[in-house]
Amino acid sequence: MSDLDQLTQSLARNLKRWRKERSLTLDALAARAGVSRGMIIQIEQARTNPSVGTTVKLADALGVSITTLLDYEQGPQVRLVPPDQAVRMWSTSTGSHTTLLVGSEARGPLELWSWTLMPGDGSASDPHPEGTVELLHVTAGVLTLVVDGEEHTLPAGTSAVFEASTTHAYRNDGAEPAEMTMAVSIPPVR
Repeated sequence: MSDLDQLTQSLARNLKRWRKERSLTLDALAARAGVSRGMIIQIEQARTNPSVGTTVKLADALGVSITTLLDYEQGPQVRLVPPDQAVRMWSTSTGSHTTLLVGSEARGPLELWSWTLMPGDGSASDPHPEGTVELLHVTAGVLTLVVDGEEHTLPAGTSAVFEASTTHAYRNDGAEPAEMTMAVSIPPVR
């Protein structure tokens, strides 16, 4: 089974499990996530591999991290994630990519990401649930962070924190690859 097949099967199993645990019908989850009922059915039947944006919307609507949607098998208090088990979530033909390094459900989902944006590439995000906070640290190049339409230039070594319940985007307007580590804290569903 390929990595993509494994990811598709894991997402199908976990989406159905968390939807049922939250007592959500297909229609209720579709309305909450802004994702069509048909798409949710296809995902739960492992007939499609959704975009990162769709996966984020579903995780947010369920109040769980993407890590939880992709791998519910939570281990002991210390859980090591070898490099080959980190999940590549997004990539472009020019070499930009994001990797979900590790996540936790303690006091609400908490995720740690590694990002690489090649020159000219970018990624936009829909608003996350109220109370979601993103922390990032640029390790190489220059990152342009756009929060609610306002641009911020972050050279290597710069860190930032912001409320992610508004539109936001990450861009590399420079000539060298931009790399960052990002943590996302999502409030638990009440």
